[in-house]
Amino acid sequence: MAGQLRRHWTTHVGQAAGHPAAFLVVVVYALLWLFFDRASFDWNAIATLAVFMMTLFIQRANRRDNLALHAKLDELLRVDHAARSELTQLDEQEPEAIVRHRDEEVRKAGA
Repeated sequence: MAGQLRRHWTTHVGQAAGHPAAFLVVVVYALLWLFFDRASFDWNAIATLAVFMMTLFIQRANRRDNLALHAKLDELLRVDHAARSELTQLDEQEPEAIVRHRDEEVRKAGA
């Protein structure tokens, strides 16, 4: 149970990092830093904020690409009547469950 809660929590954090509001969090963080400790806001602080922002840009682009890929695959599964309908729900599973599913399919294909 604790393992599932941890995975679920981390999945939500990863999804939140791709949300536009995450950029607002970094901007608010920068403003609070300037307000409360202006003396330590130097080039290192700017580099830190730049790393935060670039991480969010990369996460957002990755999430967009993954969602587009899933939409395309869902459409292919929808129009192919021989496809199993449960595969359209696979992207809602935790990563470990997806890996188990893929391993099982590879094992079936090899048998």
